[in-house]
This record gives sequence, structure tokens and C-alpha cells, in this order.
Amino acid sequence: MAFANAQYLDAINRNLQDVEGKVNVSFEFFPPKTPQMEQTLWQSIERLAPLAPSFVSVTYGANSGERDRTHDIIKSIKQRTGLIAAPHLTCVDATKDDLIAIAKDYWQNGIRHIVALRGDLPPGSMSKPDLYAADLVEILRSVADFDISVAAYPEVHPEAPNTQFDLLNLKRKVEAGASRAITQFFFDSEKFLRYRDRCAAIGIDVDIVPGILPVTNFQQLKKFAALTNVAVPNWMHKAYEGLENDATTRNLVAANIAMEMVKVLSREGVDHFHFYTLNRSELSYAICHLLGVRPQTAV
Repeated sequence: MAFANAQYLDAINRNLQDVEGKVNVSFEFFPPKTPQMEQTLWQSIERLAPLAPSFVSVTYGANSGERDRTHDIIKSIKQRTGLIAAPHLTCVDATKDDLIAIAKDYWQNGIRHIVALRGDLPPGSMSKPDLYAADLVEILRSVADFDISVAAYPEVHPEAPNTQFDLLNLKRKVEAGASRAITQFFFDSEKFLRYRDRCAAIGIDVDIVPGILPVTNFQQLKKFAALTNVAVPNWMHKAYEGLENDATTRNLVAANIAMEMVKVLSREGVDHFHFYTLNRSELSYAICHLLGVRPQTAV
């Protein structure tokens, strides 16, 4: 038994050594709606900032009030932490002139990174949008030399008629000037790797950055995954079984699953991971720590 344990620990050490120092990370947050949520957000940002992420992004909903909150948070992050802050920007709810004005305002405020998205259609809408993400990328490029991230879907966008259509849509976004693509969260690493291969095969030559979601609320995840066309493997159902009232164990399970995914993908040459933090820092920080992404110290 002692020999088996030693082998197991040696395997863990080798795995961690394989990825240590080779991983870049970024983090996603969302605008808080209450003072308590705002306090949690800033605690999380301040906890994760010393890890020197490539950038941090902030989402927003499809209305101007949400966009204003996003803008305020982005500027505060830049001022308070010095991190590269990237606002999400959608075009489904805006005109071309609106988007040009927003882009100019961001650029004048020193914001150089943007996550460009079409955005969700209004509930019950049957009409096609006037603008899509590729159009938004073109608009941003016409304003200034932004660093632009776009969305990618290893398991196909829910509205796409087929895989090829979805891939070609991503290619249009890249050809319009996107710098990288960040994926929807997923739990099957093989699906991501096959998707990356398909992207390369049709000439998509930017980094495909995997979006990593440490799952602490499995019941909520199942509902969200059903809406976003993300498969939840049977082994995950078993892993979270019986943990509805055990938050501590759920967190441990979530961290372990995310770490295993990152280790597998890192061995396949992936060197940048985007963490969906849900405005909590604990799991993302722990995962980064074990992967060798640690606070920068002065020499």
C-alpha cells in the first residue's frame, strides 16, 4: 500500500511539474447588483490580481444600465489594480453609431481590450439581428486597434444549424480582426481538442482559449447547460451525487475536475485558460496555485 501511494504521489508531482510555469490565465466577472455582491466582487478581484492574469473581463446584459455598470467596473479595475480589463460588448441591442460611440469612449479611457459578442436575442424575438459578432469586430477595428476576443463553441452554438456553419461563423469573426477565441465552458476535454483541430483545418489561426467553469452548484449547472448546448457527462452526475447539502465537498470536487481538465489540455499544448469565476475567487485561486500560477514577487 505504501508503494502504491508513493507511485500515486509521484504521478501527481510529475503532472504538476509538466504544467508549472507554462500556464497563462484570465478571469471573467459579472457586474454586481447589490452592495453585498459588489463587496464580494472586489474581494475576488483583489485576491486574484496578484496572479497577474493576462486580462480580466466583465460581462453585461442587453441594456444600457448594465453596460454602464460594466463600464464603471472596468475603469475601476484598471485604476485600482492596473490589470488589463476587457469589457464585454454586444451588438444585438445597439446600432452601428451606438457601438462606434461606445468604442471611442472605451479607447479614450485607456481600454484596449474588448470581448465582442452578438448577445442574446430578446425573449420571444423571431426576427434576425441587424448586426452579428463579425460585424461588431469590424466596427471595433474601424475605430481603433483593439485587442478583441470573440466567443467559440466546441459543442456548437445552440442557434447554429450545424457544426460547419458554426465554424465558418467563427472564421468570419477571426477574418474581421479577432485576436483570440474564448470557448463556452465544457467538460469533455476531447471535444475541445477535436474542435481545436477542426478550427485549424479551416484556417482559423488564432488561439482557441478554453473556458473553464469550476462547478459548485451542480443543479444550477444542469439547467444552464441545457440552454447552452453543453453536455454534462454521466461521470459528473455521479461525482456530485448526494452533495446537495455539502458545499465543502462540492468545492473539492469542482476544483479537482477543473484541475484535471487543465492538466490534460496543457499536455496537449494549451497554455491559456479563461476561468469563469462567478465573482468568487476561492476555487480559481486554488486551481491556479496548484498549476504554478502564483503571486508575482519582487526580485
